[in-house]
Amino acid sequence: MSITPEQLRYCESHEWAYVADESSGIATIGISAFAVAELTDLVFMALPKMGQTVTAGSEFGEVESVKAVSPLYSPVSGTVVEVHSALVDKLDSLNVDPYDEGWIIKVKMSDPLELNRLLNWDAYQKQCSH
Repeated sequence: MSITPEQLRYCESHEWAYVADESSGIATIGISAFAVAELTDLVFMALPKMGQTVTAGSEFGEVESVKAVSPLYSPVSGTVVEVHSALVDKLDSLNVDPYDEGWIIKVKMSDPLELNRLLNWDAYQKQCSH
């Protein structure tokens, strides 16, 4: 896939969305390198089920580190069409590559215009520097 952070759209809560092919309406979702670094040692991740409906801004799972349990919020609304279930057994891949190997779910968006409400790379970087 080879996703770069500059191609993504971000939630203020550090989740990202990427749409490789707009005609597919499918968004790949993960968490940012900034979030992974803040959480430090990841020990557990709870993921949604295939077919589950997610809503933009609502919790779809959680990630647990030695420091805290953090909810995962969906950047977009739609139906989960793929879950990266292998990720739960290799959470360290989020430290190495949170954008390609570390994707979490893929969602068939019900409203692709929701992407416009997310932060671009520059706005996200500005938020992280505060």
